[in-house]
Amino acid sequence: MNDFWVFGYGSLMWRPGFAHLEAQKARVYGYRRALCIYSHVHRGTPTRPGLVLGLDRGGSCVGMAFRVAGEAREEVIAYLRERELVTNVYRERYLPVILAGGATVDAVAYVVDRTHPQYAGALHADQAAAFISGAVGQAGPNEDYVFNTVEHLRALGIRDHWLEEVAARLKREPERGPVPVPV
Repeated sequence: MNDFWVFGYGSLMWRPGFAHLEAQKARVYGYRRALCIYSHVHRGTPTRPGLVLGLDRGGSCVGMAFRVAGEAREEVIAYLRERELVTNVYRERYLPVILAGGATVDAVAYVVDRTHPQYAGALHADQAAAFISGAVGQAGPNEDYVFNTVEHLRALGIRDHWLEEVAARLKREPERGPVPVPV
């Protein structure tokens, strides 16, 4: 079996959880990193949802691509499906990604399902900050998720101006109180 690639744009970049042969910065076109998924468990509740990252249509996204040995395909895909497809808010896709060296490879990626009830849509930075501020789930405060993501992206040398703007708004503004439950 041939080696294959996995594209990560969120926590998968710094905590892949599977053995890989190499990791490189990579860019995917036609998709962007966005806080576009309502979190009802890990970073919020059904009555006070938070937001987590999804790979949504539009723009481009710099992330990490991991080359995985072909003989580990079944094991790694099973792990990724268990990790990413818990509520089926993501769809497993093979996308062309451009590696740091310029080569293009097809990589497994998890793209948000825009028809899923947890899809929040495209939000402005202030709207995202309003949902995140004060939301807490089983994994802790939603603000921590955003700050941790921005910190890890910076450590990898990856800038995400929109996400950085959301983080800046969270640092400037106190908790805004209850946010209406999305319909």
